[in-house]
Amino acid sequence: QVQLVESGGGLVQAGGSLRLSCAASGRTFSDYAMGWFRQAPGKEREFVSAISRSGRSITYYADAVKGRFTISRDNAENTVFLQMNSLKPEDTAVYYCAADLTVSVFTDASKYDYWGQGTQVTVSS
Repeated sequence: QVQLVESGGGLVQAGGSLRLSCAASGRTFSDYAMGWFRQAPGKEREFVSAISRSGRSITYYADAVKGRFTISRDNAENTVFLQMNSLKPEDTAVYYCAADLTVSVFTDASKYDYWGQGTQVTVSS
């Protein structure tokens, strides 16, 4: 079992930046692959970014955020981060952190067993 708590969301103007954090508790954090997903009103949850288990820490990004968002993890702090730069109004959504021990298809939300409660990100134009 692992518990996830996101923070760092808020209201920002277009072109601004936010840094989301996801604090994990429970089993060894470094064993988990971590992902960020988002869901806008009336839309399905979509993949944003992921980072593999510690070791190689391979990162993955959705095309819509590539070059603007950066995922990272701090195993000493049991935390994964999502640095979001050059934000656009279309980035507005609830952002969710997810974790899984065995996920291999990092873009598939159904492959993650553990989820946080979400944090709202609103980008004004």
